[in-house]
Amino acid sequence: MTLSNHPHTRRRRLGVGAAAAGLLAALLAVSPAAATPGPGDESAARTSVSSEAAASAKKDVAAGEIPGQDEIVHSRNIEHLSNTPKDALAGTNSDLAFRGKYAFAGNYDGFRVFDLSNPKKPRTVTQVLCPGSQNDISVSGDLLFLSTDSSRSDDSCNSTTQPATEKSSWEGIKVFDISDVRHPEYVASVETSCGSHTHTLVPERKDVYVYVSSYSPSATFPDCQPPHDGISVIKVPRKSPQRAKVIDFPVLFPDGGNPGGSVNPGVSATTGCHDITTLPSKDLAAGACMGDGILLDIKNPAKPRVIDRVQDNKNFAFWHSATFNQKADKVVFTDELGGGGAATCNAQVGPDKGADGIYDIVGKGDKRKLVFRSYYKIPRHQADTENCVAHNGSLIPVKGKDLMVQAWYQGGVSVWDFTDSAKPQEIAYFERGPISTDQLALGGSWSAYYYNGYIYSNDIEKGFDVLKIDDRRTDPAKRVKVGELNVQTQPDYFDKH
Repeated sequence: MTLSNHPHTRRRRLGVGAAAAGLLAALLAVSPAAATPGPGDESAARTSVSSEAAASAKKDVAAGEIPGQDEIVHSRNIEHLSNTPKDALAGTNSDLAFRGKYAFAGNYDGFRVFDLSNPKKPRTVTQVLCPGSQNDISVSGDLLFLSTDSSRSDDSCNSTTQPATEKSSWEGIKVFDISDVRHPEYVASVETSCGSHTHTLVPERKDVYVYVSSYSPSATFPDCQPPHDGISVIKVPRKSPQRAKVIDFPVLFPDGGNPGGSVNPGVSATTGCHDITTLPSKDLAAGACMGDGILLDIKNPAKPRVIDRVQDNKNFAFWHSATFNQKADKVVFTDELGGGGAATCNAQVGPDKGADGIYDIVGKGDKRKLVFRSYYKIPRHQADTENCVAHNGSLIPVKGKDLMVQAWYQGGVSVWDFTDSAKPQEIAYFERGPISTDQLALGGSWSAYYYNGYIYSNDIEKGFDVLKIDDRRTDPAKRVKVGELNVQTQPDYFDKH
């Protein structure tokens, strides 16, 4: 089945004239992913575009080359089962985690819990107000973790914003007890250097180790001083989470990392990591660290150790996230060109920027190397009023295949095959038309993950979507069930022990 045969498929062809040239110049003038949170604190924020770009968006909608405003289109093998709009939490929807029949959805204002017993009608179990971007979220047993990467007056859920230049300001990790999922209880907090943009779990039997990714220090920030060339490691005892504390700050870039800037124009200087993905069954982790991609040994989870490191100073502006394949012989890294707030899925930016980079892992032990094979980017051009770039995704567990579902903000949700590292291809998609054809409005799918037979997407503005894929290539995954899923802590789907 090819996409060209799908009745819902529309051609994507945007002009590369004056509007395109203007946008490209604007992109080059923007620092690739600033220290401010991604498309976030003000979810309704809109940015002016040139009159040519607005006219081009309207023309392409009228011609049927892109979907109409808020119109839903998808490939024939995707079914849109449900959408649950935002409710009490009006901020930006962010990441997702899963346990049993529940989905835990982060939001810049807190988090929401859904009962997924009927995917066609997810039911809200509770909503917890606890502001602090990004509220990156994960769960392990009866514990829930939230990342706070905005400077707050204190560590409570009643805090207000406060400048990072003030010593009393707080950023870091919050821990909740969700043994009663209807009434989560806030039980602990841990302040971390430069806050917590994202975090990743390495769940041991008695303890949970948390790798905290943060970046962009400043000499004016008392709790975020340069250099900031590593990650915070937190140890959380399961039976007494109130004893959680930072146990180490391993330096991952003793040479300071990618200098970016004038040395590597258009590339972010490495001042920490954006995201880390662990594969505990293989004692491995992959770090997406601004200007660098790294492979780590985590046999001792308290002391992660770098095995290999790569850069792509031609096409990668900001190393954002990482995904292993099941065999742990590949890593997909994403480039968040423009910080998630720019229109980069168009002809002038091209197929190699703001894309995924597929790397094979070759060799053994400490001699393992990351070897670049190809790029993957969604093949459908988007309007210049749509923020679109590679973002969060997960494996679809099919033995012997490397399949992935991924969010692309207003580029929607893409399902793609990278079994052949050199020739990745899309096999399904779902997307909405632009939020606006007059302005660059921030929205779209933040995270799109496969969990126990369904695809779940947290849309920044539109809410919680449930999709079902029906395709012979992905159908075997329906037989694979897990009890818990934090995508940045990848399970071994086929471990029989």
